[in-house]
Amino acid sequence: MVSPDRDRESQLDRRAFLAQGMLAGAALSLPAVLAEGAFAAVLDEKKAGGSDPYGGFKMGIQSYSLRHFEFRKMVDILSGDLSIKWVELYPGHFPMEAEESDYRMRRRHMRQGGVTPAAYGVVPFKKDAGANRKVFEFAKRMGLLSISADPDPDSFDSLDKLLEEFKIPVAIHNHGPGSRYDKIEVIDKAIKDHHKLIGLCVDTGHFLRSEVDPVEVVKHFKERVYGVHLKDVKNLEGGKKKFTVLGEGDLKTVELLKALREAKFNGCMALEYEEEEQSPVASIKRCLESMKESVKKTSDSH
Repeated sequence: MVSPDRDRESQLDRRAFLAQGMLAGAALSLPAVLAEGAFAAVLDEKKAGGSDPYGGFKMGIQSYSLRHFEFRKMVDILSGDLSIKWVELYPGHFPMEAEESDYRMRRRHMRQGGVTPAAYGVVPFKKDAGANRKVFEFAKRMGLLSISADPDPDSFDSLDKLLEEFKIPVAIHNHGPGSRYDKIEVIDKAIKDHHKLIGLCVDTGHFLRSEVDPVEVVKHFKERVYGVHLKDVKNLEGGKKKFTVLGEGDLKTVELLKALREAKFNGCMALEYEEEEQSPVASIKRCLESMKESVKKTSDSH
């Protein structure tokens, strides 16, 4: 049973989440609050007066990019240096098993910084329905749009039932060459007979490492793309691959954004910077500038 205090906290979190969404809509100068299915209109920069440099995408950060910073500093960097309002939290920054006082502190600091948690992960799902339920309860309390996950094959029956109850998508994350969800046909087989809210978190860098074009992944799965980890990879001599700043690798970012528009993607566009830098903020800023340039190119082509 949820305690009255915890229930009030959940309601406050939900209200803050909804309020931020309404404010974002007002900033885009749209005539009305749009339903989820009207995402194509949100992405039309001409209707938005060009005010959103990210073209209506929920541009955020996978907080793993700032893994060398403690939680509060990470949030301060998002709201200050990067001017980013969405985050996909990784467990090292916000453990699900946090004490109630710690949970409240973290939520309060995000609200004060105007940072909204959109997704969480990457988390495992196993056959244990009780353990899986705890993840969904946490996601509901946080007001998340999706859960990035690496589910065991024997967890899907449990997930079907939980998805029907909670309506929070599970986004399967691909982990690169040799991982169990590294190819389109493998993912197809895993999800085809299961709930429509089991879909993908498209990690563009890991798909590139697996010699799979992320653009084709989005085109194939369309409305079952619930999350994106946006990162770039460059092919080097001898077949080696290296994570790079966005725009300096082999990712076809403009084509990717066009495919996501066509799919009416409404999840978090979570930039994830993998390079080992103790202070990666300058590199992340370059990634965000590259994203803005790609958004302009997609708008120019309308």
